[in-house]
Amino acid sequence: MIVKPKIRGFICTTAHPDGCAAHVQEQIDYVKSKPALDNGPKNVLVIGSSTGYGLASRIVPAFQSGANTLGIFFEKPGSEKRPGSAGWYNSAAFEKAATAQGLFAKSLNGDAFSNELKEQAIEIIKNEMGGKIDLVVYSLASPRRTDPNTGEVYKSVLKTTGGDYTNKTLNTDKGEIEEVTIGAATPEEIEHTIKVMGGEDWEFWMNALVEADVLDNGVKTVAYSYIGPELTWPIYTDGTIGQAKKDLEKSCAKINATLSEKFGGEAYVSVNKALVTQASSAIPVVPLYISILYKEMKEKGLHEGCIEQIERLFSDRLYSDDAKLDSDGRIRIDDWEMRDDIQSTVANIWQTVSNENFSTVADFEGYQAEFLKLFGFGLDGVNYDADTDPATAVPSLAE
Repeated sequence: MIVKPKIRGFICTTAHPDGCAAHVQEQIDYVKSKPALDNGPKNVLVIGSSTGYGLASRIVPAFQSGANTLGIFFEKPGSEKRPGSAGWYNSAAFEKAATAQGLFAKSLNGDAFSNELKEQAIEIIKNEMGGKIDLVVYSLASPRRTDPNTGEVYKSVLKTTGGDYTNKTLNTDKGEIEEVTIGAATPEEIEHTIKVMGGEDWEFWMNALVEADVLDNGVKTVAYSYIGPELTWPIYTDGTIGQAKKDLEKSCAKINATLSEKFGGEAYVSVNKALVTQASSAIPVVPLYISILYKEMKEKGLHEGCIEQIERLFSDRLYSDDAKLDSDGRIRIDDWEMRDDIQSTVANIWQTVSNENFSTVADFEGYQAEFLKLFGFGLDGVNYDADTDPATAVPSLAE
């Protein structure tokens, strides 16, 4: 099958198996170019491991510190008639590369919110990984969640928690700047968003792992968040997502207390940089901000993608002598993005950006290229006119 990109709004409905594999290999090569992380983790569980920050969080420990990894995701397999999801092909490529290096790499595809998947993960840790877990990465992104104990279904929304909010945004289909108005969420919508994107499921996972006695002494766990500049606060930090992230930080404090007492362990929230991911592409205002930010950070030699961010998180924060926590106890790996000189320039450009000057003050080409790479398109060395096998399987899930 010849697979071409089919873009609909903030999603690409196709993914290229060979392109996704090339993208994974590109990230592996970057990690291998860095010094080995000798004091890094050895048995890692990544919840939400198939794309973006979660995928990078599996690649870095595997190829920088030789870690065994168990990845959890919910992705669509490919078939002879249609391509699967990008995360499916990413995971297939990762497992193949890790296994070739003699590393344990296994995946579970299903509802990470369910008790059943937690039980399956625990069984694999106990029986197959050869040691207890010393790092848990929680990088789950989902628009909905079924409470495993009540069966109630919650759906998240991208809304403000105040009144209507109007600002500039980028129509990524047309490459044009438009005005967008985001409405305010109801109390129920805020509650639902917290249930989906907050810290409750992270707590459920950690409690299950503690009770099953599969965590090692000194275990660490980290979940990812974002703060960003003031211009994005109404839709992000002060919006429904931000309320969920505040809940995540409350959960972090509870988890940290448990891990510290029982294992001498630690729990962190890492505030990461704004990047082109499947999740961020869906948030109004953010794609325009990222396009402007990319240009400024590239010009100053400070630009990072997911793999560069996570490699720096591991080597300079999680596994260094100084995690460089902020006043709220969070790791700030968004420090380069939030530099005063970067933010003042971006803020000035934001005031004057228009369709007339957009191509000169922003890096929309870079945004588009990164977006397409998420789905395996635009990678060097891949023949996109050749037949590819859409039924490529994740080795550990193959029947």
